[in-house]
Amino acid sequence: MRTEQSPLEKVIVYGLLIAISITMLFPWFWMLSTALKPATEVFTNPPRLLPSAPTLKNFFSAWQVVPFWRIFGNSAFVAATRTLVAVFLNALAGYAFAKYEFKGRDFLFMLVLSTLMVPFQVIMISVYLMIAEFNWINTFQGLIVPGLSGAFGVFLMRQFFMTLPTDLMEAARIDGCSEFRIFWNIMLPLAKPALAVLATFGFMDGWNDFLLPLIVVESERMYTVQLGLAIFRGDLWVDWPELMSMNIIAILPVLVLFIAFQKYLVQGIALSGIKG
Repeated sequence: MRTEQSPLEKVIVYGLLIAISITMLFPWFWMLSTALKPATEVFTNPPRLLPSAPTLKNFFSAWQVVPFWRIFGNSAFVAATRTLVAVFLNALAGYAFAKYEFKGRDFLFMLVLSTLMVPFQVIMISVYLMIAEFNWINTFQGLIVPGLSGAFGVFLMRQFFMTLPTDLMEAARIDGCSEFRIFWNIMLPLAKPALAVLATFGFMDGWNDFLLPLIVVESERMYTVQLGLAIFRGDLWVDWPELMSMNIIAILPVLVLFIAFQKYLVQGIALSGIKG
């Protein structure tokens, strides 16, 4: 039975929540503040939380320092393509593991799940050799194909499909539906919350990927956002306001996607069993 909190307990709880929120949001605030400052105010002593004369000049000049339109477009194409194909492939695999009985199903699923324990750094050289063997170095294929599927997506979709009643499949079979049509027209539309979670995480992974472009990309025309920011940061002298403005621009697509799918994200995480 739930008991009413005392006023002191409420003050303590809300005080802790506010303190944690400020701690988490302060780096974002500092990044935006730096992006709006002139370069002469970045290292003032004592530091200034707010710029004395806010300016948007850094946001416009940043586009001229690096070919930001090109690297922005590269990242958008790679992340969107990887997300669309990965959502479909992971949904297919998760559906098969959840709704079909076949020999070795549990062993195969555990084998897929065990790859979550292998970091990309361990297989990075092998991935590079395979990409080189296919002549995919410095191509979009090399940036897209290695990220088309993963154990997390298969696990997420399997957990969600297991919550859907199998009776729907049996009724569709009686009506003459093919197996793929059952998946495409009946089960997949019901999995919108899980698909939204998978699409959001997949887009974030593709957009923020750094190691794969680092080993695949050789020319500037193929740079992604994260690789371009790293190259800009690697100069001997860094214009911090411009760098912060580029970082803000770089996080906008992920932020917009998260806000758009927020309702489905909460529902999908709750129903798929990954909240723990």
